[in-house]
Amino acid sequence: MNQAQLKNIITNLSKTRIKNRENFNTLVKRYAGSYQEPSPLNSELLQAYRQLVKSKKIKPSKGLEKHLQKRSVRSMSGVAVITCLTKPMGCPHTCVFCPTEDRMPKSYLSNEPAVMRALMNQWDPYRQVKTRLKALSRHGHATDKIELIVIGGTWSAHPKRYQAWYVKRLLDALNGKTSTTLLQAQKLNEKASHRCVGLTLETRPDWIDEAEIKQLRKLGCTRVEIGIQNPRDDILKLSRRGHGVKEIVQATKLLKEAGFKICYHTMPQLPGSTPAIDLQMYKDLYGKEKFQPDLVKIYPTAVVKTAELYDWMKRGDYTPYSDAKLKTVLKKAKLLTPEYVRIVRLIRDIPAESIEGGNKITNLRQLISYELKKESKACQCIRCREVGHQSENKKSLGQPIKLRVKKYRASGGTEYFISFASQDNAILYAYVRLRINDESKDHHLQELRNAALIREIHTYGPHVKLGESGMIQHTGLGKKLMAEAEYIAGQENRKRIKAKKSSIAKVAVIAAAGVREYYRKLGYRLDGTYMSKRLLATGK
Repeated sequence: MNQAQLKNIITNLSKTRIKNRENFNTLVKRYAGSYQEPSPLNSELLQAYRQLVKSKKIKPSKGLEKHLQKRSVRSMSGVAVITCLTKPMGCPHTCVFCPTEDRMPKSYLSNEPAVMRALMNQWDPYRQVKTRLKALSRHGHATDKIELIVIGGTWSAHPKRYQAWYVKRLLDALNGKTSTTLLQAQKLNEKASHRCVGLTLETRPDWIDEAEIKQLRKLGCTRVEIGIQNPRDDILKLSRRGHGVKEIVQATKLLKEAGFKICYHTMPQLPGSTPAIDLQMYKDLYGKEKFQPDLVKIYPTAVVKTAELYDWMKRGDYTPYSDAKLKTVLKKAKLLTPEYVRIVRLIRDIPAESIEGGNKITNLRQLISYELKKESKACQCIRCREVGHQSENKKSLGQPIKLRVKKYRASGGTEYFISFASQDNAILYAYVRLRINDESKDHHLQELRNAALIREIHTYGPHVKLGESGMIQHTGLGKKLMAEAEYIAGQENRKRIKAKKSSIAKVAVIAAAGVREYYRKLGYRLDGTYMSKRLLATGK
């Protein structure tokens, strides 16, 4: 199909009221059929749309852009995510469940989608980011707010020089300019066209100490994913994990006290576990103060040929759960999840042909959600409630937005999950995480002494470009949440002064380079690697 025909289809679509995706596809097929051509790709139509808008032959249409967008879920949460892998490196650990494929990062397989993209780009961070930016733009996604996620095994085991180079090259790709130092790249990214709004790194609990905390902040990391697998010493020992529960608890406390968001990787059906033990695991993670993750990835144990666990299974020393048993565990785990936790993944993205034992159902999350809906039950996790996933919930969408504050204890501090949600709390629009450490006057990071911490702020809904207004994003919800967090910090400070305890002098935000400008507009300034603001006597 030639460009003139594509532009004619877009012109016709721009004049038509499109009811839904099905109606859109029907119209495209009809218009293409008039040229005796099959339906064109959405990326081809999107290119024609952009050319017509640029030449001012049609007006921009958010509705049409939504239908032209491919895989809308990629930016449904308000940002675009880019996942990159580090180069293969030998791992000093010998976990029995871990794949050990040659020339691959430890625990990853060469036929996993993210690995295939990294391999195509020869593990180069700059090329990986550039490739994904092009793909996202081609498929209709805004790329001005980017969340970077770096995977590939234990990040902390890489040399410090490699770490700094890697993150700098990630930012160079976003900035469109090569910097001399990481610090320069971070500074440039504050006003870049593709801004890093979050940097996630994955490591192990036994690598986290005060020195590692400082290194993570120097790199600009805002979220840490740690593989805890199962918080029981006997199961960790049987899997030869190399650490125990003590290290999980200590790492969690150190990370939270420094403002990081924490994602736990958990593994149901490990050797030595049972459905009852797995269910107790999630009760403990959400019920005990020493754990309390912000996000969870649930990776049911999958047996692959390159893992030692495969030999155990062949000998009869390990047997995975049946699909029915696993599904029951996951359904119950979802129902246990509190409103301030996000279940990021329910299965790992391992192709079914590589799995010798364990779950092979690729749409397990959708099946479980469907079954819960049939039982008139619903998961309360953040992902299930965010507004982008609630388009069919007309009842809750029609309700006024309500400010809610959930207070809970976690790792030697008090957490406040402050959110805007529908009156019935079924739909989540925005939230902020405020933490007040029990003791912070002697914090090992000087900039966090006597500080309340903003660990995260997020407004959901379709990704809206910087400088533009949307239905949910850029409507002031974030500013209102920040004001409420500052007020609560001030109230807590007055209580402490009255009780003759150490005061709270400021609010510090763990902020990626790309969001520093946002906080500056709210009165914050760069303070070490954080953005901070002095608290007034009134607490406002």
